[in-house]
Amino acid sequence: MTTVNNHDRPTVLVITGGHAFEQEPYLDVFRDNEGIDWAHAQPPSVRTCFTPKNAGIWDAMVCYDMQGVIFHRPDPPELVDPPADYVEGFQALLERGQGMLFLHHAMSAWPRWALWARVVGGRWHYVPGELDGTHYPSSGYTKEIRHHVSVLEPDHPVCAGLGEGFDIVDEIYLNPVLDDSFTPLLKSDYRMTADNFYSGELATRARLYSSEGWSHPAGKGYMGWVKTAGNSPIVYIQCGHGPAAYGNKGFRTLVRNAINWVSSPEAHEWAREHRTELVSASSDMAPRGRPR
Repeated sequence: MTTVNNHDRPTVLVITGGHAFEQEPYLDVFRDNEGIDWAHAQPPSVRTCFTPKNAGIWDAMVCYDMQGVIFHRPDPPELVDPPADYVEGFQALLERGQGMLFLHHAMSAWPRWALWARVVGGRWHYVPGELDGTHYPSSGYTKEIRHHVSVLEPDHPVCAGLGEGFDIVDEIYLNPVLDDSFTPLLKSDYRMTADNFYSGELATRARLYSSEGWSHPAGKGYMGWVKTAGNSPIVYIQCGHGPAAYGNKGFRTLVRNAINWVSSPEAHEWAREHRTELVSASSDMAPRGRPR
């Protein structure tokens, strides 16, 4: 887990693990980005990078991992708590201002850890659970389908070069988000009602692509946003399920822009100005309203 930084471009730690994916096509997103120096790491060893002393070693951490869920199909998944030292280190890293990009199923990680969902901006539930004091059914998903992603904030650096938006073939989520804590950048034109999705809980019970007896509140279709956590600039992008998405020009542009933005002095200044208090290592954060 080493890299060489020539100080002219961002250093990036790419984190995967805990969810099946096609590794080589995914890593091509970073191999083909000549504007970064990067390394790839997985849990549990990568957890040692989440400490205050490592703040600033990586200009951006890209989380595509899904820790905290152990599958036992067709029995319900086991939800586990994060190690105490990882919780403390993660919070301290955010206080130091670590730039972070979360992709796709990172939204599903650590379902028993309230802070993770607050940092990311929402949670995708494999089984019914709570978010911000509200109980939700299991979340929904689609097959890989074509949909249009519209740009809501064309002047934001993360959206540079995307015009009004782009088409992509990808999996879409239906899950609760904490939209009072972020500024939405992207939105899908897909109809975000339960009849257009399958049940995540039924999938864990070996009933893939089933929605029998399942329902879920309608979603807002946000596909990406920016926010803060502590002093850290945060980006979440919902796109990125498989090779069709990895190779998509719009998706690659988003990832490149997001890495450059969370690594920039401008993003760190913005994050300090819109800082979000971290209440404790194991509890919810208290947002100070949506950052603008």
